[in-house]
Amino acid sequence: MRPVAATRNWDLPAITTAGDLASWLQVQTTELDWFADLKGLTSNTNRPPLHHYHYRLLPKSSRAVRLIEAPKSRLKELQRHILSGILEKIPAHPAVQGFVKGRSIRTFVGPHIGKDVVLRMDFCDFFPSIGGARIQALFRTIGYPESVADLLGGICTNVVPRDVWRQCKGDVDRHELWEIEALYARPHLPQGAPTSPALANICAYRMDCRLAGLAKSAGAQYTRYADDIAFSGRKNFADRVQLFSIYAAAIAMEEGFAVHHRKTRIMHQGVRQHLAGLVANRRVNVIRADFDRLKATLMNCVRHGPQTQNRDNHPDFRSHLEGLVGFVETINPEKAKRLRKLFNQIPWA
Repeated sequence: MRPVAATRNWDLPAITTAGDLASWLQVQTTELDWFADLKGLTSNTNRPPLHHYHYRLLPKSSRAVRLIEAPKSRLKELQRHILSGILEKIPAHPAVQGFVKGRSIRTFVGPHIGKDVVLRMDFCDFFPSIGGARIQALFRTIGYPESVADLLGGICTNVVPRDVWRQCKGDVDRHELWEIEALYARPHLPQGAPTSPALANICAYRMDCRLAGLAKSAGAQYTRYADDIAFSGRKNFADRVQLFSIYAAAIAMEEGFAVHHRKTRIMHQGVRQHLAGLVANRRVNVIRADFDRLKATLMNCVRHGPQTQNRDNHPDFRSHLEGLVGFVETINPEKAKRLRKLFNQIPWA
């Protein structure tokens, strides 16, 4: 496949054969075949030591589950090499704010501050909905031969063994579990691999172009952070936001993504406008209930010890709490001073 013209400016490594790819990744050719696993051998075994990923099932509030697929150390090294050597050299769409250097959750929310209406939409199964064939086609599009593109795609995608789902416990919707098991049974972007966010952003580039154009025609702003998308505008946009959301969902569907309609929210200025856990009415701020909950947790850690508050059994509860405090510090440093003071008083010993 002839590469797109824009690749001339991306300074991508020249890799023409499987042997070249093995040398570039500093592995043997046989190892390359093993990690790419194009024949799906690792997904057909029930022996976890032979799997390339660690799996963790997280329950959702809607009687569903989220699967975290964390690559093992050797595969993660290869994926990070692909990320830094290839994927990070491909520019993301200007509206994309997630997993791009110099952009953040603040830049995702910032354009929507003080608008008359904010439209928030969410995609269903964002990463696993992007299939392996699409990733292989992407690598061919940027100029790599089919044999190389297939191996790169295999390293960056995964098929989940069916025995992983036997870990599901509790009140889980069995029909939804069957559907998600079928989704993960084909090659897809694993949520937990370092390459997945960048590949998802590249795959969604045309959708971002179309949604940005739609927003511009309606006098609105558009930003995306992974599977969260947001539109905002003044009164003219507020008057037609309901119809606009239908057009936006149709564009996403045409580009291979499905909108989670139950999570779609139209938020006018008179209510709390929140995006990705932040308030966007007058300035970017943390949600007060989340702040109060974290403050109460820290106070209880000071009074009764941190072991009494680790209800979710975090393996490194100190780092978990410090990460939450650090997040508030990036959003509202003044409010975070109270949290940092409490954190420093916790008797970790």
